[in-house]
Amino acid sequence: MRIQLRNNDNSAFQPYMDYFPVDGCSLPLGTVLVLPGGGYSHRALHEGDPIARKFNALGYQAFVLQYRVMPDRYPAAQQDVLRAIRIIRSRAEEFRVIPDQIAVCGYSAGGHLAACAGLLHDKIVEKCGDEADNFSAEPNALLLCYPVVSVTETYTELDRPLPEGTPYRDADGKDFNPCEEVTKNTPPTFIWHTATDQTVPYPASVKFAQAMWDLENTCELHIFPRGRHGLGLGLGIKEITAWPELAAQFLESNVNFTRA
Repeated sequence: MRIQLRNNDNSAFQPYMDYFPVDGCSLPLGTVLVLPGGGYSHRALHEGDPIARKFNALGYQAFVLQYRVMPDRYPAAQQDVLRAIRIIRSRAEEFRVIPDQIAVCGYSAGGHLAACAGLLHDKIVEKCGDEADNFSAEPNALLLCYPVVSVTETYTELDRPLPEGTPYRDADGKDFNPCEEVTKNTPPTFIWHTATDQTVPYPASVKFAQAMWDLENTCELHIFPRGRHGLGLGLGIKEITAWPELAAQFLESNVNFTRA
């Protein structure tokens, strides 16, 4: 099922999400909203539908969000993920979703976007004038996969300057580094990365996790010893293919999500 996010926007690309229900289960379940990566320039296919189907197999309802990317800039993508969360909650009975069990799962730049949902849900204006506006846009958990959680450190280390007006920057034009914005209210977070990721180095993920632990927030971090950037479900690397089950168990055991 395809759900359009809004009908009153002038963007050339109209954001939408696809719904992936758990087959054969009529009970409400926890859900995972998947945000593919792609540097805010595109949305990687292997980090979309296959991830949703994997979480279905693990007992969770799932959605894949096709959010706005360049040339749309901040806060377009952020508005899209917040709008998606509101829609899921407003139609929870239809989607067989437990309203307070919505996790956002993001990859690379999608991880930055997922972190934005957890950190900026009450700071970004996102209203469409319908019933969904009455529901919270705050996610209940974050699943961050080789995420960009420090724009400054990532791009400094790679000696690759950010393009002007990038969606990685906030309303004031400053790089938004989620690892520096963690608060006591940041949702429970599961993070995985690889030690050999040369595109988005892992130390910022450690920094995010340490900030969570310093505040006594719930956070689980996995740094796998090998693997390039953008592995999605693991691409055959045995230890990395275990991460979805680890994440599913994290949601069940630490955030009390219900799965089939």
